[in-house]
Amino acid sequence: MRRRTRKSVVQLVCFAGILLLILFLNRPPTPGRTFAWTRITYQTTASTLPEARGICPGLATTDKPALVVSRVSDDEAAWLQALREQYHLCIYTADAPLDPQSTQLQVPANRGHEAMGYLTFLIDNYHELPAAGMVFVHGSRWAWHNDHRTYDNAALLAALNLTSALHPGGYHNLRCDWSVGTCPPTQPAQGSLELRLQSVLEPWSARMASDVALPHALAALFGRNTHPPPDPQGQSQVLLGRNDPLRAQCCAQFAVARANVWQHSQAEYIALRQWLLDGMEGAGSARALPAPADDRVAGRIMSYLWHILFIKQSAVRPEGELAPGLMDLDRLNQAACPSAQECYCRLYGKCGLTRCSVGSCMGEYVVPKDFKVPESVMER
Repeated sequence: MRRRTRKSVVQLVCFAGILLLILFLNRPPTPGRTFAWTRITYQTTASTLPEARGICPGLATTDKPALVVSRVSDDEAAWLQALREQYHLCIYTADAPLDPQSTQLQVPANRGHEAMGYLTFLIDNYHELPAAGMVFVHGSRWAWHNDHRTYDNAALLAALNLTSALHPGGYHNLRCDWSVGTCPPTQPAQGSLELRLQSVLEPWSARMASDVALPHALAALFGRNTHPPPDPQGQSQVLLGRNDPLRAQCCAQFAVARANVWQHSQAEYIALRQWLLDGMEGAGSARALPAPADDRVAGRIMSYLWHILFIKQSAVRPEGELAPGLMDLDRLNQAACPSAQECYCRLYGKCGLTRCSVGSCMGEYVVPKDFKVPESVMER
């Protein structure tokens, strides 16, 4: 064989090998994948737990749904008062100094973005959750992620039909538009080679970092003493595979029924909050891997978890499984991402919208330029 011919053959073989490797690493997910994500098993190494400073006054006797607001001091709060007729307000100020004499609802630390307020509410009020359900939101009235034509959370919450939102599944994200979240099928799997390479090229991106960190975070939270125990076929897997995408709506604002919250014990929510807090102290060990220290990353990971916790477990069990313990990833992803048209009708009474694709309805929501709400909108 001539040298030039031999060189061409070697190059062709190398190219074919690289192409096959890329195709192998990015092959489609296997249908019917199941994960043991029904019980949080993380065990903290902390010797003491935070005191209960988030007991919401009047919650035990209200017949209204709770509006759980996780805010910081810079968030103007007057807009919430108009919602008192519709909701029982439980407002947590994440950056308020810890003060036993304060009447503010307090959290142990300003950590995990809105998640610390949400978890503190669930822990400190676990036995008094209202039968009418709960809505969890951020403290800012105007924000790019509010699924409203003018990005107005007050108008969104006033229009919300909570009864419809919670029937029949008991959980619903407040967003209907699929932009920014991971619902579109074009979004790569969190453990994919594509995302790993992209995170190296964009080290400043908290989204890339959180996506890459998500598989191991799920394993840390759900992976200890899994039930049922692991078997040779890996049917109790907790670690997302390289080609297993977790679909989720943006942006950690949602409605949930009491029964769905009670799918998990109070101790599980304490463990989840400690996972966040342990990451601040670097309190990891061989048996307990806490949340990433970067709060932007830890907070984004939490935004992926709410639907895993709160979607009715019986609706996402594998076909034929009667006992709890496993979630079918395909069913979980479908439940997390209803069509925009169905969502707008169910949540906000905007039925009969016609200019819709599966993930958006024209004219209902547009991501603002640079992810900033126009000042002209906020001044209305």
